[in-house]
Amino acid sequence: MKKTSIFFSVIISAWMVFQPVTSFAASPNKYGLPDFSQLVADTNQSVVNISTTKKIDRQAMAEQFKGMPEEMLRHFFGLPQFRNDPNGNPNPNSDPKKAPKQETHSLGSGFIISEDGYILTNNHVIDGADEIIVRMRNRQELKAKVIGTDPRTDVALIKIDAHNLPFAKIGKSSDLKVGQWVLAIGEPFGLDFTATHGIISALGRALPEDTYVPFIQSDVPINPGNSGGPLFNLNGEVVGINSQIYSKTGGSMGLSFSIPIDIAMNVVNQLKTNGKVARGYLGVQIQEVTNDLAQSFGLSKPEGALVGQTYPDTAAAKAGIQPGDIILEFDGKPIKKSADLPPIVGMTSLKKSVKVKVLRQGKTIYFTVHLNSLDQAEEYTQNSKAQPDKNNRLGALVKELDSESLKALNLPFGVMVTDVLGGAAEKAGLRSGDIIVTIDFKPVKSIKGLKKLMKTLPKNRSLPVRVVRNKRSLFLPLVLDK
Repeated sequence: MKKTSIFFSVIISAWMVFQPVTSFAASPNKYGLPDFSQLVADTNQSVVNISTTKKIDRQAMAEQFKGMPEEMLRHFFGLPQFRNDPNGNPNPNSDPKKAPKQETHSLGSGFIISEDGYILTNNHVIDGADEIIVRMRNRQELKAKVIGTDPRTDVALIKIDAHNLPFAKIGKSSDLKVGQWVLAIGEPFGLDFTATHGIISALGRALPEDTYVPFIQSDVPINPGNSGGPLFNLNGEVVGINSQIYSKTGGSMGLSFSIPIDIAMNVVNQLKTNGKVARGYLGVQIQEVTNDLAQSFGLSKPEGALVGQTYPDTAAAKAGIQPGDIILEFDGKPIKKSADLPPIVGMTSLKKSVKVKVLRQGKTIYFTVHLNSLDQAEEYTQNSKAQPDKNNRLGALVKELDSESLKALNLPFGVMVTDVLGGAAEKAGLRSGDIIVTIDFKPVKSIKGLKKLMKTLPKNRSLPVRVVRNKRSLFLPLVLDK
């Protein structure tokens, strides 16, 4: 199971089995309710069962379960007996380093998307697998190879060596509406070929740690064993890949989340072409526009993504986007809430010139941006954190505050941390957004003053740094090592 947060237990859509989909809508029965039987019959041959085998080092496994009763480990996990037997004779597996690797198995779902054997599933279903076996609806079993994966969207593309296969018809998740009926077929808890149905509960749902996926939320019962299978509309078209559930028990609670098929097919096309996914990066830190903020910015209603910070040398900074701007449209697509922006940016081609509509101090302004690659931005960030600027003893980037900002915080002076690069600042616990007021009880009134002060401070000694964080004053211990 994949976990998105403490509240989100991963699992979801099984190995639904659907043959080339015909445009067969579920017809109502004599009671006026939809009858899914023909829909299931028309689509089930394209859904597959995916089983994986992983070889795990027994020493690592032994360390992982250290302290648990040995009988429990053998009974529930199939682990070998590491200690000597009751007669004191050495056990062949007594030394985990010499013992053979332990095999673990897991099950998931997927669906065929082309007659030549391409299959879509979740990345977490096949992640780290040494062997992947695909079982068709006719019980035929074939080995699969990984074409490519994208952990950010939890999408994986695998392939089996076969031809003339039944494949699922791909729909458009962008056409979905809340309240529509949807169908899933899978293997919850190992119960082969189980069909479940429900309605679309919400669209564009943002989950923790899944910034680039606007999930489809439904009340379709999804359980362990369903991961990677398709979500169908009543026309037999795949509109999503079942990926996660919200659960306090491990079972379905009526909150299921699927990856929109539009997102998944964008990933598929890139994996087929380049073997990896290139994702756009704008270079802004954003926040939600609340009702109070909307009024203060002159908006008639809360909408858009408020820019809290623009990172240097990024597409946004080069285009002229500034903190305080509210992004209302990106590439012609409206930004209704802040969570709408990252997936749209992520799916935008890096070769494209993009128009961005923003609201700045009550006026509408348009910018043209040329996106950076997210991977390049992350590599730059990682390198920056690992090797801070040699001339920056603090290990942080700062900016000066205007008089109005200082007055609002009831501060006579101070500079704001915009990015923590590593080194002393990171060890001290400084965060982006902190306002440095004093270091070693000496005032910090400007960037120039801070640089001058840093040259005089001793190293290898704890120095008190007073910062204001969320309108609260606190002290942090700063130790300069150079």
